[in-house]
Amino acid sequence: MNDAHTEAVNQTIQYMKEHLDEPMTTEQLADLVGYSPFHFSRVFKRVTGISLRQYLSALRVESGKIELLQSPSLLVKIGMSIGLASPGTFNTRFKQFVGLSPKRFRSTTESLHRYVNQYEHKPLAWAEEERHALPRIHCRIEAPEAFRGMIYVGLFPRPVPDQRPVSGTAVNKNRTCILIGIPNGTYYVLVAGIPWSLNPRDYFLLGKSLRGKLEHPVHIDEGTDLAVKITLREPLPYDPPIVVNLPLLLFEKDRNNSAR
Repeated sequence: MNDAHTEAVNQTIQYMKEHLDEPMTTEQLADLVGYSPFHFSRVFKRVTGISLRQYLSALRVESGKIELLQSPSLLVKIGMSIGLASPGTFNTRFKQFVGLSPKRFRSTTESLHRYVNQYEHKPLAWAEEERHALPRIHCRIEAPEAFRGMIYVGLFPRPVPDQRPVSGTAVNKNRTCILIGIPNGTYYVLVAGIPWSLNPRDYFLLGKSLRGKLEHPVHIDEGTDLAVKITLREPLPYDPPIVVNLPLLLFEKDRNNSAR
């Protein structure tokens, strides 16, 4: 990857973070780093995996999460602070990305935090019959030796975790898992490693969590049976925010598994 391109993208992302309450255009952001809009759009997507507009939307929703967890501000005030002046727009965008309305996100963080932490000392266990279904992807996760926490694995339509995955799971005591129930299509395998914490914020604001990604998308049909290995690493400055509510996805999967 071109170092000059990476630096230009990092500079742009930092500018976006500092000016979320202002309107921004591709032309303006490209001019900031001395590129034409067309060329910089291609550079930005090559470095981050998604478009400028998609990245900016994810940053705004992530900033909304931070505001919601920091203070009981009015949603109108929060929306204006991240460049989404309409309460309806903020609510719609937030629910689309995170999976819950802003109000429910704020009210469920502590209970979901307690739910996740119960697995610090007991293993997650999924239905054994799932292991034989096709299509499926066998994942082996390589994490730093010192890592202790929950590892979330998901298949996403884009190389950014900004919506509910088409298939997902989690592991805590081991480093292997299987993704099943996958519709035909092309997807990205994304992984996040979140250390155990007594602070609920650490499970919902994931800028410092470990990351992992299968470099190339996977193509799924009825007979797909893949085995992949993904290595977790420290986050990079240009990594897109993890805006989807991972503890909620784990809770829903666990509840559905128990109901079988």
